[in-house]
Parts: sequence; C-alpha cells; structure tokens
Amino acid sequence: MNDKLKILLVEDDPNLGQILKEYLELKGFQIHLARDGEQGKTLFAKGKYNLCLLDVMMPKVDGFELGENIREIDEEVPIIYLTAKSMKEDTIKGFKIGADDYITKPFSMEELLLRIKAILKRAAPNTAVIEGPIALGGFTFDPTRRILTYNGEENNLTTKENELLKMLVSYQNKVLTRTLALKHIWGDDSYFNARSMDVYITKLRKHLKADENIQILTIHGEGFKLVKL
Repeated sequence: MNDKLKILLVEDDPNLGQILKEYLELKGFQIHLARDGEQGKTLFAKGKYNLCLLDVMMPKVDGFELGENIREIDEEVPIIYLTAKSMKEDTIKGFKIGADDYITKPFSMEELLLRIKAILKRAAPNTAVIEGPIALGGFTFDPTRRILTYNGEENNLTTKENELLKMLVSYQNKVLTRTLALKHIWGDDSYFNARSMDVYITKLRKHLKADENIQILTIHGEGFKLVKL
C-alpha cells in the first residue's frame, strides 16, 4: 500500500512543472501533474489529495477558478498558489478563495518544500494526544486495544468505530467536519461513505448512552461535536 502523501500539481509551464514533479518525488511525495486548469479539475474530481499546488496564470481554467472548483468539492484540502504576479490584489483574491499559502516565482525549491511541510503539519488531524487510555466521562477509551470500558464492562469497537471515536475525542468540544472525517477514515467523501459514517455515528451514540453527559451532537451542514454536558 502506497502511504506517500499525494499532491496535485497544476502548472502549464512544461519545464517548471517537470522540475517540480521530479524534485517533490525525490522528497517522498506522490505527484500528479496536470498541464492546465481543466485537466487539474478532472484529476482532482477523480482522486484524493493531501495538498494542491496551483499555478495562477493558465489557459482554459486559471488557478483562481480551479481553486474555487476545488473548494466546492473539498473545503479542507490545503492549497498553495504559484504565481509570477506579486500584486496585492491577486494575493488577497487567492486567500479569499481559501488558499493556505501563496509563493511568487521565482522561488527556491527548498522554500517551497518548507512551506508544504508546514501546511501539511497544520492540516494533519490532531490524534497524537490519545495514544493511550483516556477518561471520557464515565468511560475509559483505549484506542490502541479498540476497547471502550464502562463500570468494568469492556466493549470491543470495530476499526471504523475506533478511528471515528479517536477523531471525535481529538476534536472534543470542537466541530469535526464531515469532509475531514471521511477523507481521513474512508478515503473520500462520497455519498455512500457519508451514509456509512452516519451509521457509525449512530453506533457510537449507542455505545456512549450509558453516560448521558457524554453526547455526540450533529452540527447541521458542518459535522459532529463530542461534548461533556
């Protein structure tokens, strides 16, 4: 199984596009290169990416329009714009669309790599804090063993129940968006996976009903929130 982080690179300059592709592949990323915005839109619709690198000035569909299309599909995926422009208005436009960063050509490969790593680190789901057993109201949740314990009674969780509860605990009292959970656990946010996640949310609520102070709230249009009342 390929566990490399996958980047969509959309760059119409064939030389720069190939250089960037080869450099980032040497740094351990999986790169899908599109030569224009239209091709980039098609590739993004078909795949799951950890980050997008978008040139601004491109034929057919420019980087700003492509960024808007990407945001309609995925509100979470990080976007970095590559541009020869340095106008303040263009930078502001990029950030309004939802860009995470903006780098002006010419730039060094090392600077681009550092920016990519910084953004990916910020975008990574915060699950490191729940590696060991933790208290969850009257429950003890052990994600390593996939066990939820209440009053000495152990309840074995399925893999997806366990991963979903881990994310909910990581985002406790904050909204865990549907898109983020689906991308992280199911691999994509298709309609059928979304329905599957709803089923697992219902199962987790049944597991947690022994303590009425621990609840999973549905935040309409956004996602779910694990709270202690």
